[in-house]
Amino acid sequence: MRAYKGIVEDGVVVLIGARLPEGTVVTVTVGETELLRARITSALKRPRKVRVRVKPTPGLAMSHLQLEGAAGHQPSDE
Repeated sequence: MRAYKGIVEDGVVVLIGARLPEGTVVTVTVGETELLRARITSALKRPRKVRVRVKPTPGLAMSHLQLEGAAGHQPSDE
């Protein structure tokens, strides 16, 4: 076995200073300290989530209901 240095970029492990043949099976070992540091860095650099709340316009909803009512209305045989 050999150990290679690498870094994760966009979820893919990129080896630094090494070229392995296609199809090589590798096992990645990550220390707890490095994993914790990577998680904290990722959380701090993550873009803030922006929530947009759109209030429905009553006029549009009512016109839609009126159209459904007109299309579903059938004259009765009286």
